[in-house]
Amino acid sequence: MSANQLTCHETLSISNHRVFSSDLNEHNTVFGGRILSMADDTSSIAASQAIRQVQVTATMDHMNFIAPFVMQDAMLFESYVTGTSHRSLEVFVKGLGEHLLTGERFVGFTCFVTFVTVSNPADPPLPEIVPETEEEKFLCSGYADRLIERQRDRDYQKGLFKHLNLD
Repeated sequence: MSANQLTCHETLSISNHRVFSSDLNEHNTVFGGRILSMADDTSSIAASQAIRQVQVTATMDHMNFIAPFVMQDAMLFESYVTGTSHRSLEVFVKGLGEHLLTGERFVGFTCFVTFVTVSNPADPPLPEIVPETEEEKFLCSGYADRLIERQRDRDYQKGLFKHLNLD
């Protein structure tokens, strides 16, 4: 590997959280906004470990809530970088659950979070990300397509903003 390459594993951020009643909504499942906040927190650590520069959250997309977290569950957040470009980097976040009384594990959600460096251009240049596991290879292989999709969405948003009423 060259000096400006990192493996996904070198950017890995893991956090654990036990579900408490203060995390729950009226359905007795973890409030989606709480999950979004925690996903942003852990993904920002993965981004920082990858580039060691000041960056900000630009987008959170492909958020898929798959199974709810409830009382007596633990939530495990795994985040790692799956791609970089000139100023942006994409972080994959996987939320795993574990029923603490049975040990059964499940996937609660997945999403991608994009960060942008404050400096323009990035200084130093962002590293190339090298996948190693089958999961990492699969996710990293789709990075270029997701990058194009985000550009299309940004173009759409520019048109949308022109039509928003600010009164």
